[in-house]
Amino acid sequence: MIEKETLRHCGDSLLKFFHVFHHRCPKTFEELKTFLRNDNKIKVAGMFAKFFNRSRLIITLHQVSMVCYVQRVFCISGWDMHDTVYSRELLIANKQNGYRDILASIDLSTFRRIPWENDVPFFLVSFLDPDTKEPLVVDPRGILKITSDRAASLHRSCYAGVEYEYFNFKETPESLAAKKFQNLTPSLPAVRFFGVRIIFSWFICRTVHGYSLLRTQLNNDYFHEIFDGAARFGVPIEGHHTETGPGVLETALAYTDALRMADNAILFKYLTKSVGMKHGVVPTFMAKPWGNLPGCSGHTHVSLRDDSGRNVFAVSDAELSSGRSGAANDDVKFLSLEAEQFLAGILEGIADVLVPTINGYKRLVSGEAFWAPNAITYGYDSRAASIRIISPPSVPPAATRLEIRIPGADMNPYFAISAIFLLGLRGIEKKLKLSAPPMSQLTAEDKRNGTVKMLPTSLEAATERMMRPESIAREQGMFGNVFVEHFGGTREHEVKLWNEAVTNWEVERYVELA
Repeated sequence: MIEKETLRHCGDSLLKFFHVFHHRCPKTFEELKTFLRNDNKIKVAGMFAKFFNRSRLIITLHQVSMVCYVQRVFCISGWDMHDTVYSRELLIANKQNGYRDILASIDLSTFRRIPWENDVPFFLVSFLDPDTKEPLVVDPRGILKITSDRAASLHRSCYAGVEYEYFNFKETPESLAAKKFQNLTPSLPAVRFFGVRIIFSWFICRTVHGYSLLRTQLNNDYFHEIFDGAARFGVPIEGHHTETGPGVLETALAYTDALRMADNAILFKYLTKSVGMKHGVVPTFMAKPWGNLPGCSGHTHVSLRDDSGRNVFAVSDAELSSGRSGAANDDVKFLSLEAEQFLAGILEGIADVLVPTINGYKRLVSGEAFWAPNAITYGYDSRAASIRIISPPSVPPAATRLEIRIPGADMNPYFAISAIFLLGLRGIEKKLKLSAPPMSQLTAEDKRNGTVKMLPTSLEAATERMMRPESIAREQGMFGNVFVEHFGGTREHEVKLWNEAVTNWEVERYVELA
C-alpha cells in the first residue's frame, strides 16, 4: 500500500480539483438545459442494498425536466442482486403496498459524462419516500446524507478515502458461464517455476506480482485506461498498481468528502467493469475469490474536519513533541481526544454493523495469514489491526486519520462509510473511552482467553447480532429500526439462499465416500 499523504490530506491541488469539478455541475434546471443543449439523451443510475447501480436511459430533454427533481420508479428495493424478490416481506416494498413506486431525485452535483459511451451525460439519483419526500434511510445515498447532516449539526464534516483490491480475469461473461465460473484465467500470466506451472502458490505470487514495475506491461492498455478513464469520469485516483496474486490490482481513490467518496467508489467499480469489457477482462470485487490467496480489501480511511477545514483528529502543534497528555496509551498519544473517542465508538459497535456478503466472511476467517482482521483491535500504524492509526510521527498532523481494514472490496461504500462515521460520532457524543489495549500490548494468548473481542465469522451470525433488540445499529442516531429491519431482511435472504445451496466442495468431499 503506497502512502500518499500530501494528496490524501493536505491536498490543496486535490481540493481545487473537486471545487472545479463541482463548480462545473449544473445548479438548476435552466443551467442543466445549457449543459445538455447538444445532447438528446442522458443516463441516470441509483443504488439500493445491492452492490451495483441500476440505470435508465432517458431520451429527451422533456423527460429530463420531469426527473430533474422527482420521478416515480419501480421499487428496486424489493429485489436481490439477481432480480429475485426477497424471501420475506420488507417494509419498503411488499405485497401489501403492491411493490409501490418510490421517488427518484437526480442529484445535479453528480453530473459527469461517460467517456466509454460517447460522452453520454450521467447523473446519480437518490430515492425519496413517496409520502414524506424525505430521503429513504434504506437508500444508500440517503443514509450517507443523513450521516453527513448529523456530523454537520456538530460542526463537523466527514472525509474519507477508499482503496480497492480486485482480481482480473481474461474472460468474458460468456466464457464465465461456459466454464461454470471455474478454472478462470488470470489477466496476468501464471508463473513457471522449475518447469511447473504455478498459479496459486502464495510464495511465488507474492514475489512477482505486488507493486510490480513490469507486470502492468502485460495488460498495459487495460491498466492505463482504468486510470485515464477514471480521471475523465470525475473519479480521480491517487495510486494504481499490481497487488499480491495473479491478475490482482489495487487502486486508491482520491480522498474527498464522504458522499462524493462513496459515489466515486461505486462508480469506480462501474468504470472498471466497463473498461474490462473492451479489453476482454472481467474484474471482480469479490472479497475472497480464492481460498489459498489473500482476499480483496476495501480499506477505508476516515477523518473529521471542523468548519474551518482543520483536521480535528490531529493534535495541536504544542503536543507534537511528546504527544497528548491524558491519552489512553502510547498508540493514541498523537490523536486528539475527539479522535480517541471516535475510535472508541467504532470499536464498541463495529461488530453490530456487518460485512454484507457470505463471501466477505471467508476473507475475515482467513485472518492474519492474509492481512485480514478477524478481531476488534487497533494499533498505531498496524496492518494487523482492524483499525490502523495513522498519525505523527509517521505523517504530518494534517494527514492524521483512521484506516478501517475490516471492509472487503464487496462492501456497499455508502453503508460502510455511514457505519464508520455514525459509530465514531456516537463515541464523541458519549465521550467513550478505550476499553482494550492496542495491538502492541496484546499477546497470542489474548485471543484465546477473551481479552480480544472477535468479529462474527459468518453472515448468519453477524445478521443475528445486528438485528438483536439491543443492537447498537438500532439506536436512534445510528441506522435505526427501519434500516435494520430492511437491510437485515435482505441479508437473511442471502443466508437462506446460501443454506439451500449445494456447493462443489460438498459434492467433491461427500459424493463418493459418504
